[in-house]
Amino acid sequence: MTRLIQAAFAAAVLFATPALAHNGVVHLGPIDISLPFARATLPNAPVGGGFLTIENTGAEADRLISASSPAAAEVQLHEMAMDGEVMRMRQLEDGIEIPAGGTVTLEPGGLHIMFMGLREPFVEGEEVPVTLTFEQAGSVEIKLPVLAVAADAAPAHDGHQGH
Repeated sequence: MTRLIQAAFAAAVLFATPALAHNGVVHLGPIDISLPFARATLPNAPVGGGFLTIENTGAEADRLISASSPAAAEVQLHEMAMDGEVMRMRQLEDGIEIPAGGTVTLEPGGLHIMFMGLREPFVEGEEVPVTLTFEQAGSVEIKLPVLAVAADAAPAHDGHQGH
């Protein structure tokens, strides 16, 4: 009987809190999301970028299939890549694969989250909420801290800062 109660409690905790954060890392099943940030935008800028690192600790690949945010009319997953001599940006209609046991970094000049039709400028020091949806792991809302206009990476968090 005690094991049944323990199992029921564990299941309740699992379903009530599917995404947990520890040391700035958000856990969604086998998916770990870390180092999120967005760049501040200029006033009246129509678009903004979001960046983060996704690690899949599971045995099966997963796929980031969409993102949404109340901060923009539309949110897409994009890639910047060289096409001959020209750098081009394109929407990734099929999302971004996160290989089993692999890590994918969304960063300036590469894969990123594109916020289109900003409702307000992204202001340094504020946060941008975004919901990420994975094919297998489900959905999770995270907040992207807004860094300087030219920021190219979130500060590393090793859990020992100031200690």
